[in-house]
Amino acid sequence: MSNKTAVIIGASGGIGGAMADVLEQEDQYSRIIRLSRGAKSPIKLELSSEDSITLAAKWLQDQGIKPNLVFVATGLLHNGQQGPEKSMSDLNADWMQENYRVNAVGPALIAKHFLPLMPKNEVTIFAAMSARVGSISDNRLGGWYGYRAAKAALNMIIRNLSIEWARKNKRSIIVALHPGTVDTGLSKPFQSNVPPGKLFDSERAALQLLDVLDGLKPVDTGKIFAWDGEEIKP
Repeated sequence: MSNKTAVIIGASGGIGGAMADVLEQEDQYSRIIRLSRGAKSPIKLELSSEDSITLAAKWLQDQGIKPNLVFVATGLLHNGQQGPEKSMSDLNADWMQENYRVNAVGPALIAKHFLPLMPKNEVTIFAAMSARVGSISDNRLGGWYGYRAAKAALNMIIRNLSIEWARKNKRSIIVALHPGTVDTGLSKPFQSNVPPGKLFDSERAALQLLDVLDGLKPVDTGKIFAWDGEEIKP
């Protein structure tokens, strides 16, 4: 077994929890650290609070942990009161800002504080959950303004990070991932339109994403990949 460490952000969620479980069954990483705002997290990490992210990063540093993999498994598509917009008449400034805060700003701040903890002389992976609907070139249906725009912003952030961080570690890999439609609370209201065989349980989704990560090389940094390894154009 290696002495590598994987850190899962959002490990109390469906995909994040499954990814941590799968990694614990593999021998690629000897230590799996699950961070979330849940009670089981060794230190509470609230995506909406940079102070919380800073403290979580400091906790890792104080433990002498240099993560080889950081996987950001967070995301927002709907809540109890609000869902994705069907048309421009549904646009709401507060809801759009919330989408950006969770889907783009949060992962960017994770990168700000966690990338500096990662080794700079070996292959490292920083991956954040994005979505195919964040691809501008792939958008043929419209709607879902806030979610699409926030995920498109995340994809740009990933690209920016990959360029800057390659100057510090040429072997780093920074990517966005599209997991497909996964049977979690995030997708629950929209599963009726999913084609047969394309609704994945959390474990299968995690295995598929891990396969993608295992196949990446530094030349892939800054890109967006789907669950089947297909590169998604911005």
